[in-house]
Amino acid sequence: IAYFSLQQDVIAGFLYAILILAVFHPVVDLIDNFNLTYKYSPLIIISWEMTAVERVEEQLAGLRIARRCEPGEEPAYLLDIHTSTAPQPGSSRFVAVSCSNESVRVYHRETLQFLREYRGRPGLLSGVRFAHACDSLVFSACSQGTVRCWDVRSASQEPVQVFTGYPSNVFISFDISCSDLIVCAGTEKAEKDTFLVFWDARGVTDCASATKEPLGVYSESHNDDITKICFHPTEPNLVVSGSTDGLVNVFDINKDNEDDALISTCNSDSSVSSLGWAGEGYKQVYCTTHDEGFCWWDMAQLDTEDPITLLHVLDVRESVCTENHGLHYLVGGLYHEKAGKLFLVGGTSTGNIHLISCSTDGLSLVGTLRGGHSATVRSFCWSPTDESLLTGGEDAQLLLWKPGAVERSLTKKASLKISSSVQKRVRVHNTSLKSRKK
Repeated sequence: IAYFSLQQDVIAGFLYAILILAVFHPVVDLIDNFNLTYKYSPLIIISWEMTAVERVEEQLAGLRIARRCEPGEEPAYLLDIHTSTAPQPGSSRFVAVSCSNESVRVYHRETLQFLREYRGRPGLLSGVRFAHACDSLVFSACSQGTVRCWDVRSASQEPVQVFTGYPSNVFISFDISCSDLIVCAGTEKAEKDTFLVFWDARGVTDCASATKEPLGVYSESHNDDITKICFHPTEPNLVVSGSTDGLVNVFDINKDNEDDALISTCNSDSSVSSLGWAGEGYKQVYCTTHDEGFCWWDMAQLDTEDPITLLHVLDVRESVCTENHGLHYLVGGLYHEKAGKLFLVGGTSTGNIHLISCSTDGLSLVGTLRGGHSATVRSFCWSPTDESLLTGGEDAQLLLWKPGAVERSLTKKASLKISSSVQKRVRVHNTSLKSRKK
């Protein structure tokens, strides 16, 4: 019996060898001959990827106004925008806007219908973020040393949670981790001190009107105002902070102390105005500066001998060709995950919006969105789910842009730019074009 079994295995192996020689070997030869004959054949896959990126760039350039929310009775600059994540496909989503009149306004995501407004009482509210898991919870930092959380489903003006800082804290930036476990806020410099303050954000809805004290602070890594904070999109223990001291710091907050937590310090050589994560796995960090510079680093290169700087542009206004329309300022960046591409959003003082593509070779203009705003654009929010863009500015308008959309609201007014008593608290973009030495 063993003899016949061995004989069957030999026959099966022989037939399998014939199959390989007859079928697979010619296919391999064909591929090899193709590669030898056509020297550009290895570029086929790369060309397909480039086509995908070009499609995304065309889609961005083809954004048109779908909805327009005109200024209300009390117009204000729209300084920050964030959208909630719908718990189920097709369900309602919210838009929250941080305004220069010390308020946070909430709108319906699709119709831009105004829903409600929250005040700091007193104090200037800086930034706005929705919780990731609970789409009705919206947060904002207050200059009076608190971070406040409201439930937009409730008609009450009172926050459901107040995260209190220390007496000298004036918060001007904040973010919440992707797991909704930690809230972090950055302070203005007080005397010689500036802080990153952390709180436990768990159980917000279970303790209405309660206050929470800090878990702890980082106090050694920045020496000036902390202007921006951004948690990693998928890793809740990673957070990046930017400051007017020019430093961009990446922390792992799972570490026991600040020294161990500091993974990397990058120098932008200027005051940081915005920052974020980019690249595959979000292993890259970028920032823009108040004098319209741009820096881009790869954290994956930290443990290698390769430089981590992917691109450093001292003045984007001088490096991006926008024909006769000009580029006066940068608003921030957005990483398009499907295309694997980083873009910058900038504009003009008359309301045109420029979309700029980033590569290690430099920056290039993708397209310009016109006919929307009539003054400087201060904020935007990109929605990857429906490929739409929300923008807000000094004309007090909130606009929703979608690919190939047709506007179904009132036409643009000649000029809606407003004056604001809070201008001294809002950093103004430097629109002068000065030559700078490297």
